[in-house]
Amino acid sequence: MLLSAFLDSSHAATCHRVRGRRGVLPVLFFLLLLLLLFSFAWGRYDVPLAQVPRILLSRLLPIPCTWTSAMEASVLHIRLPRILLACLVGGALSLAGAAYQSVFHNPMAAPDILGASSGACFGAALAILLELGRSGTVLTAFAFSLLSVALVYLAGSRCRGSRVIGILLAGVMVSSLFSAGTSWIKLLADPGEKLPAITYWLMGSLAGARTSELGFAAAAMAPGALPLLLLGWRINLLTLREEEARSMGVHTGRLRLAVILCATLLTAASVSVSGMIGWVGLVVPNLSRKLSGNNCRDLFPTVLVLGALFLLLTDDLSRNLMATEIPIGILTAFVGVPFFLLIMAGKDCAS
Repeated sequence: MLLSAFLDSSHAATCHRVRGRRGVLPVLFFLLLLLLLFSFAWGRYDVPLAQVPRILLSRLLPIPCTWTSAMEASVLHIRLPRILLACLVGGALSLAGAAYQSVFHNPMAAPDILGASSGACFGAALAILLELGRSGTVLTAFAFSLLSVALVYLAGSRCRGSRVIGILLAGVMVSSLFSAGTSWIKLLADPGEKLPAITYWLMGSLAGARTSELGFAAAAMAPGALPLLLLGWRINLLTLREEEARSMGVHTGRLRLAVILCATLLTAASVSVSGMIGWVGLVVPNLSRKLSGNNCRDLFPTVLVLGALFLLLTDDLSRNLMATEIPIGILTAFVGVPFFLLIMAGKDCAS
């Protein structure tokens, strides 16, 4: 009787925790909607909060115009692309970080672990040096990001022993190679115009976001995000031994490769349109595990929404804290480091 009562109470407590964790996602989504509305109103040109939904809905419904043309231009043409791009990049980097951490069983894994970020930086610096324009910079950064990861995988797959360790070591080497190439391009760049442009891009920024970049980012991120969200339950099996996973019908090698490719695609698309934005893919997944647990079926949707919320809030601060805009990559470091230290303080580092 006592054992039965104990088991019943333990089962009830477990179910309560699961329901509580699943209830986190609607709360985060509601907070994201509130922040979206607030972000449209907050800026150097103030737009009344009550006018924001009217301006946004005016393109769909016959709403009487009670706003100025400057308000409409600010909301629809300047802030809308930037806000949506911040949500896309924040969610993509966070989801990529969670995927890498799940594959490599390492909470310190980040989206730039396989050289995607350093390759994108080299491509962007090269495009700026060759004066290829903003669209050319985005496409070149994306191409070199994928190229760097392809080199990492080819080099790591030929390594004897553990393929995962080989890929990680190849990532370090290829990242160093592309970082050296970026430094060489900065040495060749004109110090009056091109060098400041390269330096500013490397610090990360969403300033001047365009609708075309938004469409490119969404189209490139979708093939990376959807498989991860659909395969969350299978990714949980990567924690098992390969024999056990195979007995459940899962080929761990193929699954690991698919997850790496999806996470790389998310990273490449994000870095190509926003520059180097660090800490998002490291901090947000660890914070999400505190809220939703380690089950990837719950973790991946949570990390997607929380990442969008985190980067949108950081971008709001970057464009409004000072008279001149602060590169968002600097702010994510200032915000991310204290968050990560708090997360580390609550963990058993020996585990």
